[in-house]
Amino acid sequence: METIDRLLDFIRCSPSPYHAVASAAELLDEAGFDRLEECSPWQLAAGKGYYVTRDQSSLIAFRLPDGPLEAWRMTAAHSDAPTFAVKGDRLEGDRRYVRLAVEGYGGMNCASWLDRPLTVAGRATVRTREGVESRLVYLDDDLLTIPSLAIHQQRDVNRGHEYNAQRDMQPLWGLGGCRSLAELVAEALEVSPGDLLSRDLVLCPRQEPVRLGPAGELYQAPRIDDLSCAYTTLEGFLNAGPQARLGQIYCLFDSEEVGSGTRQGALGSLLADVLERVRECLGLGAGEGRQILAGSMLLSADNGHAVHPNFPEKSDPANRVYPNGGVVLKYAASQKYTTTGLTGGLFRELCRREGVPIQVFANRADEPGGSTLGNLLARQVSVPMADIGMAQLSMHAAVETAGSRDPGCMARACAAFFRADFRQTADGVYRFPV
Repeated sequence: METIDRLLDFIRCSPSPYHAVASAAELLDEAGFDRLEECSPWQLAAGKGYYVTRDQSSLIAFRLPDGPLEAWRMTAAHSDAPTFAVKGDRLEGDRRYVRLAVEGYGGMNCASWLDRPLTVAGRATVRTREGVESRLVYLDDDLLTIPSLAIHQQRDVNRGHEYNAQRDMQPLWGLGGCRSLAELVAEALEVSPGDLLSRDLVLCPRQEPVRLGPAGELYQAPRIDDLSCAYTTLEGFLNAGPQARLGQIYCLFDSEEVGSGTRQGALGSLLADVLERVRECLGLGAGEGRQILAGSMLLSADNGHAVHPNFPEKSDPANRVYPNGGVVLKYAASQKYTTTGLTGGLFRELCRREGVPIQVFANRADEPGGSTLGNLLARQVSVPMADIGMAQLSMHAAVETAGSRDPGCMARACAAFFRADFRQTADGVYRFPV
């Protein structure tokens, strides 16, 4: 299987952030990584790999070097995507219809969610004999839709429409007298409805990931932003293998689409906590930990906007990126992307040595883009960073499109990065082994 095929499988198995973390954990288990718990003591061994999760929706995996730890190579991607969070089983209104009550999560293209089969996924907390337990749930059926208003009843719809989340975007569950969402969730988890205590559920499109184009040169799927980076950085991490002096860290954070300000988000303490516990387990002093971070590097991995075939003027004329053009290196004068001339040059040299194509992205000067993980994560962990990704179309739509060859390039670039034994010898100076 090619990287693109493995990525499509990963997306298929990851309809919610909780499922994405479970999918990543399964791959780590298969690779021989040991699971740790934040609430338990840690014992670590040289050359071994470990991972830990927080709130079931964020994950950090790390591999220790065979010898003394001198630097970290780190990547960060996010597990969440714009969607609609389920608030309740029934929204008041016409009694002939049963609608779920939802609210928006992140900034989505509302029109792309209309008139398509949907279902729900996430987790539910259930009562057990010993206490409570959170379990993943995915209702594998075409259960919902958000019906659009017919053009006959809004003649000007093709001239633009402002979507009201409370009025326009509440999904139709069924007709009066149908089984409730709670009943189906309890049945899927094989518990009685009375033992279903609470839920964190989101809507997800039912479209399967597919290859497009005469030669399959494109692919289309829900949640390409950012599961494509979540998977390819993980593949690079797993393929790199242990190194003599380098520790390697793979981060998958939740909450990016709503600002990362949660305990499981990039603004939370998860990465800082993991670094501190590893330092303590290795018997390193605080000064040694800071020295190691200064010589480390992190790649913040989130996708960039490809030139749109129908709206090329929306892209910066000097920094245009395309599907299958290679790994995207992202710059912003606002520093919402963390790439600098130094970290960008270092990453370009790594990719040149690996034969991975690079393309440079920057937003138009009059259309600044949003922030992503790196500049937020830097508030918790001070380490040199660069922002990378892949070029995609229809970002934040229910279904997105990207190039089929780019995931392979991204995974190769990340594997080379995790293996790269460059050393910082002075501020602004890096040396490669001869």
